[in-house]
Amino acid sequence: MIVGIGAFLISSELLAFRSLNHSLEGFADVLGTLFQRATVVVDLVSAASKVTPHPHRGQTIPEQVWGKWVVTRQIPTTTISCWGAAEAKTLLGTEIEYSAGSFRWKHVVTTYPVAEARIVNAEQFHDDNSGKGSNSSQITFRQLGITAKQVMLISIHHPPANITGGTIEIPGDEVLVKNKDAIIFAACNVYFEAKRVSTQSTPD
Repeated sequence: MIVGIGAFLISSELLAFRSLNHSLEGFADVLGTLFQRATVVVDLVSAASKVTPHPHRGQTIPEQVWGKWVVTRQIPTTTISCWGAAEAKTLLGTEIEYSAGSFRWKHVVTTYPVAEARIVNAEQFHDDNSGKGSNSSQITFRQLGITAKQVMLISIHHPPANITGGTIEIPGDEVLVKNKDAIIFAACNVYFEAKRVSTQSTPD
């Protein structure tokens, strides 16, 4: 009788072990299926990220102009402007600031603006910004003090603004990079130069 009970117990243990082993195999199959599906999802997301452009990638303000700038002077040109001397004078001494995520003139701030940068040569710039007649508005690199044959032109898009009247521009929303420490921009067809503000601290 003891032998019979022992055989029964052994058979029960073997049956329980086989049942547990079968359950573990099923669980492993489920895990394997889930892992395969997760891998497919990751692959799809990765592929989509390569196809779908990032909303700001390649369209932020170029790093060359990041930082603060102060408008130092009005540049004498032969352009025809919608501003007089009084309006132009209001820009002198004002501050422009650029960063990866914002564009600011005085207290007017545009966040996450879309920017375009392209290289323009002297002829392109003259043709794009001058009139066709002999008595029409004319602007050249030479008038602006630009000696290089070509420079970077940065255009920043923003909603229409009413800063000082006569124009929807924000000063500094389109600039020519004269050099690493000077930029040139127009407001109402009046041209200005701004100088970079040094970030170096002055000794006491």
